[in-house]
Amino acid sequence: MPLWQAAVLGLVQGLTEFLPISSTAHLVLVQEWFGRTREELANDPITVVIQLGTLAAVVLYFRPEIVRMIAGLGADLRTGRIVGSTTPDGRLAKLVLVATIPALVVGAAFGSKIKAQFYNPTAIALVSIVFALVLAASEWWAKRRTAPPRTETDLSWLDALIVGLFQACALMPGGSRSGTTLTACLFLGLARPAAARFSFLMSIPAIGAAGAKDLYDWLKKGDADFERQAMNLLVGTLVSFVVGYVSIAWLMRFLQRYSTAVFVGYRLVLGLAILILVARGIVPR
Repeated sequence: MPLWQAAVLGLVQGLTEFLPISSTAHLVLVQEWFGRTREELANDPITVVIQLGTLAAVVLYFRPEIVRMIAGLGADLRTGRIVGSTTPDGRLAKLVLVATIPALVVGAAFGSKIKAQFYNPTAIALVSIVFALVLAASEWWAKRRTAPPRTETDLSWLDALIVGLFQACALMPGGSRSGTTLTACLFLGLARPAAARFSFLMSIPAIGAAGAKDLYDWLKKGDADFERQAMNLLVGTLVSFVVGYVSIAWLMRFLQRYSTAVFVGYRLVLGLAILILVARGIVPR
């Protein structure tokens, strides 16, 4: 892969990881446009490893909250509070960990099967459309709720598990990690900014685990072209970090004033456009 293509993938990753439009779907589609084969897509670590750049971006953006969460969790562990918590920050840290479990379990058990079945344009289009409609339904539900909006710390353990199950759906390209988790949080009554914060915070362990695993597998396997591959990963990761940080800041401000309707519309148009191109034979199935 030329270095410029790695930079483009970093740009796409940074733009789409936190917007509810599916970064994996866009990365797969862009690499299809580059002319890469399905086998190359399945074996190349760059699609997952450059997520470490956006992981660094979310950690940097939410560093005060993360520091408080770690401190609260540490205080709870020192006092033997496994379930309960002495602080809201400690409880939030535990909610994030609970919400991470489903994606880790599903990814470990079915990751290879998901790549084999869903890493293609037709599946991406269908998944994008389905979850766009589910996101639209959550916005409809949120607008008709009469109860006061909830915050992240109002979530129960069951609520966190439900959000985690929605996040597991994002293992299918087109699902969108931020999109599925925002959807779940809106259904559960969170205000959009609170839903976005919880979505971003719970992405940290999931992205970190996936990126670290793929990076480890790649280093363990060895590569005849290690130096060039390493440079591609470095450039893609740095670009995704810078662009991802800007995307987080923009989306947090956006959701304070607007709904996710524009993203629902984008996903529907994207999915329908892909299906039309596939039907006409312009894009492979």
